[in-house]
Amino acid sequence: MAADYYEILGVSRNADKEEIKRVFRRLARKYHPDVNKEPGAEEKFKEINRAYEVLSDPELRARYDRYGEAGVSGGVGTGFSDIGDMGFADIFESFFSGFGAGVGQQARRRGGPVRGDDLRLDLKLEFREAIFGGEKEIRISHLETCEVCNGSGAKPGTRPRTCPTCNGSGQVRRATRTPFGSFTQVSVCPTCNGTGQVIEEKCEACGGKGQKQETKKLKITIPAGVDSGTRLRVSGEGDAGIRGGPPGDLYVYLFVNEDPEFQREGINILSEVKINYLQAILGCRIEVNTVDGPTELSIPPGTQPGTVLTLENKGVPRLGNPVSRGDHLIKVIVEIPTRLSSEERTVLEELAKKKGINTSSKGGQGFFGGIFK
Repeated sequence: MAADYYEILGVSRNADKEEIKRVFRRLARKYHPDVNKEPGAEEKFKEINRAYEVLSDPELRARYDRYGEAGVSGGVGTGFSDIGDMGFADIFESFFSGFGAGVGQQARRRGGPVRGDDLRLDLKLEFREAIFGGEKEIRISHLETCEVCNGSGAKPGTRPRTCPTCNGSGQVRRATRTPFGSFTQVSVCPTCNGTGQVIEEKCEACGGKGQKQETKKLKITIPAGVDSGTRLRVSGEGDAGIRGGPPGDLYVYLFVNEDPEFQREGINILSEVKINYLQAILGCRIEVNTVDGPTELSIPPGTQPGTVLTLENKGVPRLGNPVSRGDHLIKVIVEIPTRLSSEERTVLEELAKKKGINTSSKGGQGFFGGIFK
């Protein structure tokens, strides 16, 4: 029994798109083969990606909810839902020949142009590359039309000829007598594999396939604000089509490396800054790091530990609208010293007296005795 996509991602069936995306990012980071080397991690990663592909697409998700795995893997549309326009004899022919009418139609389609397959590439980005985007060079291996035979598969100077077995139809028929009457079984022609043509002298460059596996470099544009799970479509860079068909597309799935200093929460960036207790009490201006570089941060007097200060418009650009940016949220960590000099102790004890604060303990050791030696 096929695994349930909702169970794979660990979300409920009424989860919204944002929840699905958030869970996918977390699981993708956990099980990516470059990060997780445990046995079974790669298969788990593939399951997670397949589940996200279906559940993140409203149309595919609706089909999956209605038909299950069959609805998103070609099962729907080849069964009973398609027999409404068929005649009674065609229905029986379908049962006795393994849905032979569909095979025949598929065989005829094979004789014409066929679109090339789509390809997928996983691409890792550094944290700042995802924030600001830019050009990225990638290498892909895909099928290209053979330049020697122009995709025909035949040796230059020759051409494919009509298949003698099926006379160019791409299918063969065999009559069968049953208690219900005579029926015709339709199947793909075994000689031409449904193309309707045979190649007598194959092109030496591609071995008669009409295509060759080639590796090429591409420059793609990464939009500002992308995140793990973002999918980019590069039109026409999939496998080449057959018999003049258009090429497929390349889909680039992005995965963003973690940064040791910054974290991301939607379009906001999170980080921490440490200050000493005097800076927290008196206030100050300090230099902090942002994705844009160093900038000055104002610490108000009396800042409490855990206070979050905001640097506006220093966060992540909105995907599709790079002019609008999130904020950089900085959590203030106040460091309390574990050791004091005699001068510091004297000053602080004097201050404590003026404030009327009792700093002595029952054992006679001052409050600062534990941190001063």
